[in-house]
Amino acid sequence: MDRTETGRQKKARLRDEVLGRRDALEAMQRIEFSLKAAEIGSAHLKIEPGMVVSGFFPIRSEIDARPLMEIVRQRGARLCLPVVLDKTTIVFRELVRGAELVPTGFGTSGPGEDAPALDPQLLIMPLSVFDRTGGRIGYGAGHYDRAIARLLAKGMTPRLEGLAFSCQEVEAVPVEDHDQPLNAIITEREYVVTGR
Repeated sequence: MDRTETGRQKKARLRDEVLGRRDALEAMQRIEFSLKAAEIGSAHLKIEPGMVVSGFFPIRSEIDARPLMEIVRQRGARLCLPVVLDKTTIVFRELVRGAELVPTGFGTSGPGEDAPALDPQLLIMPLSVFDRTGGRIGYGAGHYDRAIARLLAKGMTPRLEGLAFSCQEVEAVPVEDHDQPLNAIITEREYVVTGR
């Protein structure tokens, strides 16, 4: 490894390496692991009726958050999904059964403009790489970091839970000032509390 590698360069290298491991999982493994992660996550997540929870629809070889989202919905949560507005901004729009879904950026779909924007109290977050101290690497655009910063500026303290396959873990993620650490990570193997 080049000793002059910057944090951004190291993140990009780790992202490429780890996404290669994730892509190597077979489709049936991803389904089975997603269901197992939902089972593990549901045993640990504290959901109050009416609580606003952001999930995500999977893209590429991501873990599928929908089984876990369905469990928290059944417990009374109001679900929302991230929607990309522009290169720097995402909002969270309410997801209700039967609502029409539209393209919402990054190859996924979600609620349209008529859906209310919500401020999530719990974010179940996609990621490309994580470590056990709560470090995470997304896909490089910084959408979640900025969205979380906006929630914090409103006086909220949202709980941040990463959802990923265990093969996406690394020993240490390089952390930059703007990075928002995870409170916990849910995988098909375990529920990792980061201490953040």
